[in-house]
Amino acid sequence: MIKNLTNLVMGVLVVAMMLVVVMKTAIAQDAVKVAPESYKVLLENDRVRVLEYRIKPGTKDAMHSHPAYIVYAFTPGKFKFTLPDGKTFDREVNANEVFFNEAETHAYENLGSTEAHGLLIELK
Repeated sequence: MIKNLTNLVMGVLVVAMMLVVVMKTAIAQDAVKVAPESYKVLLENDRVRVLEYRIKPGTKDAMHSHPAYIVYAFTPGKFKFTLPDGKTFDREVNANEVFFNEAETHAYENLGSTEAHGLLIELK
């Protein structure tokens, strides 16, 4: 009886550890791989990666990560961001706005009625 219980506990622990590894891998996905229809690499070298983004209204992109990055928005936009812990927040971006973000992992949805367009410069 105790041997069966021990085997069960060990099995549960192994499965839990595997899920943690899978979740970390899924969370750490590259934005371009997760959403190639939204991101295009314009330049990449050993110091930066410059992405153009075009995010259609209603688009929901999966959880992905960015190193520290700068955004320049060509157009206004309204987004809902979801963090790995499930917390959400909305952010409105004005045309010609520039902002900096530390490294982060998130998913997002374009809540606006127009395509969001801009540059995202990831620092390496």
